[in-house]
Amino acid sequence: MNRAFSRKKDKTWMHTPEALSKHYIPYNAKFLGSAEVEQPKGTEVVRDAVRKLKFARHIKKSEGQKIPKVELQISIYGVKILEPKTKEVQHNCQLHRISFCADDKTDKRIFTFICKDSESNKHLCYVFDSEKCAEEITLTIGQAFDLAYRKFLESGGKDVETRKQIAGLQKRIQDLETENMELKNKVQDLENQLKVTQVSTSPAGSVAPKSPSTDIFDMIPFSPASHQASVPARNGTQPPPVPSRSTEIKRDLFGAEPFDPFNCGAGDFPPDIQSKLDEMQEGFKMGLTLEGTVFHLDPLDSRC
Repeated sequence: MNRAFSRKKDKTWMHTPEALSKHYIPYNAKFLGSAEVEQPKGTEVVRDAVRKLKFARHIKKSEGQKIPKVELQISIYGVKILEPKTKEVQHNCQLHRISFCADDKTDKRIFTFICKDSESNKHLCYVFDSEKCAEEITLTIGQAFDLAYRKFLESGGKDVETRKQIAGLQKRIQDLETENMELKNKVQDLENQLKVTQVSTSPAGSVAPKSPSTDIFDMIPFSPASHQASVPARNGTQPPPVPSRSTEIKRDLFGAEPFDPFNCGAGDFPPDIQSKLDEMQEGFKMGLTLEGTVFHLDPLDSRC
């Protein structure tokens, strides 16, 4: 995975793994809002978003509106943004969807992260004012991301590629079964044409002896009914009838049931879980970039 902790790589994580794995780390902040961005990473990308949101907040503040306060709960399961009093979850940002996180090197209050929205799949930049805890919050998100990635690998993420290969093999098997069915239909058409030819070439008034039809290999096709009729009676009684198999079971040209790798073991995942694993793998592969930058480029930027 391409994890880029550039500026933070020589830093010591702020919390114990247990604190982020079994609980969460709370932070209080002011939420300036979120803005859609074109790219999942980049200092210039978040800088533009910060400037736009701070300008919008400056206008609202001049109109008497206050910046809403929120509580951030950071754990290996994501970053939750809650209303402090009611604890109502306003946003739930999963870690594998967070690709970039930055704090202000000069202000120590402003920090931001980019997260891919789970419904629209658009990249959103979230901006906060954190009472001089910007760098600590950025590091905490980075540590949670690292722990979440390790947990993902331990809980089955290593099998994602293998399961993709199995799905590819299953698709190949289905294609072969379709091809076999087409060949079987062609063989049946040839047999029908042969019967018509034999009837048309028979002398008038004579009845051609009925011979069993054969397949392309000049073999008599197997039939459970004919097999049962050929079994001699024992002690004057007929053998018990062969139970018929359900017609719901699809079979290929050779009479075998199609192989389904997703039903061959209890450890396999259903398609919806598999797609979720694929999504998490792609997110963790992209990695989380942590950076320190300067957001205040002019006096207006510092007034929010």
